[in-house]
Amino acid sequence: MPHDAPQTIYLADYTPFTHLVEQVHLVFRLAPDVTRVISRIAFVPNPDAPDGPFFLHGEQLKLIEAKIDGQPVTPELSEAGLTCPVPDGPFTWEAEVEISPQTNTALEGLYMSRAMYCTQCEAEGFRKITYYPDRPDVMAPFTVRIESDLPVLLSNGNPSGRGEGWAEWTDPWPKPAYLFALVAGDLVNHPDRFTTRSGREVELNIWVRPGDEKKCAFGMDALKRSMTWDEETYGREYDLDVFNIVAVDDFNMGAMENKGLNIFNSSAVLASPETSTDANFERIEGIIAHEYFHNWTGNRITCRDWFQLCLKEGLTVFRDQQFTGDMRSRAVKRIDDVLNLRARQFREDNGPLAHPVRPESFVEINNFYTATVYEKGAELIGMLKRLVGDEGYAKALDLYFERHDGDAATIEDWLRVFEDATGRDLSQFKLWYSQAGTPRVRVDEAWSPGAEGGTFSLHFRQETPPTPGQAEKDPLVIPVAVGLLSPNGDEVVPTQVLELTQTSQVFQFEGLATRPVPSILRGFSAPVIVERKTDAKERAFLLAHDTDPFNKWEAGRGLAKDVLTRMVSEGADPAPAYLEALEAMARDESLDPAFRALALRLPSQDDMAQTLFDAGRTPDPLQIHAALRHLRKAVAEHMGSLLSDLYDDMAVHGPYRPDATDAGQRALRQGALALLSLVDEGTRAQAQFEAADNMTEQLGALTCLLEIGAADAALSAFRSQWQSDRLVMDKWFGLQTAHAEPDKAAQVASRLTEDSDFDWKNPNRFRAVIGGLAMNAAGFHTPSGAAYALVADWLIRLDPVNPQTTARMTTAFETWKRYDGDRQGMIRDNLERIAATPGLSRDTTEMVGRILGA
Repeated sequence: MPHDAPQTIYLADYTPFTHLVEQVHLVFRLAPDVTRVISRIAFVPNPDAPDGPFFLHGEQLKLIEAKIDGQPVTPELSEAGLTCPVPDGPFTWEAEVEISPQTNTALEGLYMSRAMYCTQCEAEGFRKITYYPDRPDVMAPFTVRIESDLPVLLSNGNPSGRGEGWAEWTDPWPKPAYLFALVAGDLVNHPDRFTTRSGREVELNIWVRPGDEKKCAFGMDALKRSMTWDEETYGREYDLDVFNIVAVDDFNMGAMENKGLNIFNSSAVLASPETSTDANFERIEGIIAHEYFHNWTGNRITCRDWFQLCLKEGLTVFRDQQFTGDMRSRAVKRIDDVLNLRARQFREDNGPLAHPVRPESFVEINNFYTATVYEKGAELIGMLKRLVGDEGYAKALDLYFERHDGDAATIEDWLRVFEDATGRDLSQFKLWYSQAGTPRVRVDEAWSPGAEGGTFSLHFRQETPPTPGQAEKDPLVIPVAVGLLSPNGDEVVPTQVLELTQTSQVFQFEGLATRPVPSILRGFSAPVIVERKTDAKERAFLLAHDTDPFNKWEAGRGLAKDVLTRMVSEGADPAPAYLEALEAMARDESLDPAFRALALRLPSQDDMAQTLFDAGRTPDPLQIHAALRHLRKAVAEHMGSLLSDLYDDMAVHGPYRPDATDAGQRALRQGALALLSLVDEGTRAQAQFEAADNMTEQLGALTCLLEIGAADAALSAFRSQWQSDRLVMDKWFGLQTAHAEPDKAAQVASRLTEDSDFDWKNPNRFRAVIGGLAMNAAGFHTPSGAAYALVADWLIRLDPVNPQTTARMTTAFETWKRYDGDRQGMIRDNLERIAATPGLSRDTTEMVGRILGA
């Protein structure tokens, strides 16, 4: 029985809904302040459900009337929905409600974005549209009629009728309510067509506001490549006559995979060389692929309940990672993914917000759209693929689509198809879904020479630290990819996958001529932290000789962390050996420029803070900031002429192309420019800023000027040039807070919040300023506490308007316990101030409580 007060939902308490839904008919009579929604829903009793009251979710709805089989009824209403006596057999439920899209600032349900009607229903937004069993295991075909004088009226499925002031859409595929979508507005389309492998013609459209038509070509190309890739790689063909994408300015997330009508944050679909960076293009390509791939892994097969969120998201993230690897550089993509995992998910695992990939409970499901569910969920898919092999993976996926098409499935269903397809017992592997935390794998080695060849032993010990609510952890199945190199750099043992299944295991390699150098966790074969005693000499050797791209990069990053740790802890100067190794890598023309660009990037401030904390030290953000700046300048001075040569040699001539080759060259050139700017007073950066004909080079130059405190004129010129482009102006706002000097960051952010163009109700603009400040580690953790207070003030202000964005941004405080007592005290005071705010949303209340450890 529902209650008005927030309550914890438990996986163990799952029961099916009392009824099945055979058909849904909806009529929308759109008006900004008073939209009428008329529903007609065919229910039949669910033979697999226990007896219970008939309850429909509904929030912030004004019920005009309700009927059962045409007869008026008077349901019992609550803040969570309604209950009503119903017949024992099939019946038709009808209801008419009023909602107010114009005042729906939470951007959940049906709302307005600058005169455009749009929806966001995942996870539980449909209950703000009409009364319905708003849960993912209730699936039905929908027919939708939209009545409005707006020229473009869109919903899920295929168009089934249109006249003056109305349009009708029919979606023949059963779907849960969270996949419902509606868009109405004054829009123009960028059209195209796609022919499926079976010969069906599909109409494609990207719908945008007038004036944005020229920013759609890349998104359309990415969509068509995604459709082709899914057919060729997974055998999945699109199943409707139309596929629509709509760009929306006000959107809490990146995009949403609603069946046949994907709704995108404008920043995740609109692109042009003049206004978008290489990183923007790659992000758009990946997000379009991700949402399209959801058509099968999320829509045709959805999740039974929200505890199974990782089933659709982890698998689809893995698929979009594969796609990007095929479109660009697989090695560089893998490194990028691991950087993201470590920066976001490892941080989550090591703090108060740690939770399993499949949580056991939640208060507000919106708070579990996390890096653990998405990124760690994808790592689990990758481990499965590595364990069963490419052929076993393909067989399992074919069986998954065959067995569960049209289902609302579970993790148990997912693992069972792998067991049935490959014969493997995955009962121990399943622990990855239920145990939180990042496993630590300690490695010791031994060498025994022999007359017929020596034996090299690797002793692995695994342990997963305690996390909130889980003190004890069982050993996991951990695939560790290992290769061995001879002292002269030859690979004497190619990559082998060792399966750790016990707390302690030893693996031996026999018949070796000399003691090898091990390359462990190649390709980052599992989301773990490897703890192994090593030295700078070995890291430099692996940087020079390892055949695995990931571990080659990892060796260089390890060297950088070693150097920075000594600089922060001992006041040491940058080690010459590191500078020489980095220079040798940068000179190696056999390496992909994109790879060299990544290798030139030093660890982030947050990464170094966690590294020091893990080593038992209390990190000082200002010391880390100073050490990083010192090391960057030392690299610039050491590489001098090489950086100048790279900057010149990596210049891309001819028309701008966002492909991997040109983007890689620009990335290496930008890496060189960032270092050169530290020693040439920004001369090259200023010249590049003035001459740039694409956003990658213009914004890259502006970033360099900001880093050296010489950007005032460029910032003014940039604003004058791009004042009318909202997405470019998001960049202008975000750069200033993210790259402000530590002692000025809070002041810069405060000034920007008073700017006439700061629309704090727009999630993109809010994240640019307040999120940019939180990402500036030294600036956010300045000893005065000014940034803590400023962020808390704005979260308190935003919460009643947009609880989802507020709750997600409270994660700025999640690492508070790794800092000194003064900083901890100030953060705790601000978190408690947020928690004490009258009327604080359920979303934010839960997040702040978890961060505080309540």
